[in-house]
Amino acid sequence: MSSPVRLLLVDDDPLVRAGLASMLGGTPSLDLVGQASNGREAVDAVRDLHPDVVLMDIGMPVLDGVAATAAIRADSPAPEVIMLTTFGSDDYLLRALRAGAAGYLLKDAAPVEIVTAILKVAAGEPVLSPRSTRQLMSHAADTDHDTRRTTALAALNALTDRERDVVQAIAEGKSNAEIADALHLGVATVKTHLANALVKLHLTNRIQLALLAHDANPHP
Repeated sequence: MSSPVRLLLVDDDPLVRAGLASMLGGTPSLDLVGQASNGREAVDAVRDLHPDVVLMDIGMPVLDGVAATAAIRADSPAPEVIMLTTFGSDDYLLRALRAGAAGYLLKDAAPVEIVTAILKVAAGEPVLSPRSTRQLMSHAADTDHDTRRTTALAALNALTDRERDVVQAIAEGKSNAEIADALHLGVATVKTHLANALVKLHLTNRIQLALLAHDANPHP
């Protein structure tokens, strides 16, 4: 990106915030615009500071990171959210991604991994740690299997055939260019189908589309 990514840090532990601020604040590609100590403060700070990316903890008082992410992503325009947390459980991972998070990293991630993730999500590319990716693929459709599958199939029926093709390709991890090649479409056309699917399904990013597709077809 031509200008630094505007970053908001959210964590209830002041020592963690200080450490992250020290580590990330000196990175030329990032502009640390603010900090928040709970989810409610984060929602307010996003509206005041207009960050590009929010680095969000999960377990916080007043409003936790998952609820704050859902509230932030419900607004438009909305920043991307990366969960940076000590919680590596499947439940937290899926809740965060369904709320609209574009990334999920554990706090033991290397500094360069965190910076790279911030830059990637700012550019529109979702980021998951390798461990989180394995968890997602293993468990995305396990919870409330039948209910989620019925709901997902009904939602996907609202799409055109071509929009469903694009969503399925996203669930397979394909980029827009790869989808265009596979479906013999232009990249601009793929982006249009993607945007239309997100609007129709009331979703905010590719990860949520992939989860929906996995819910609909848990055993492809």
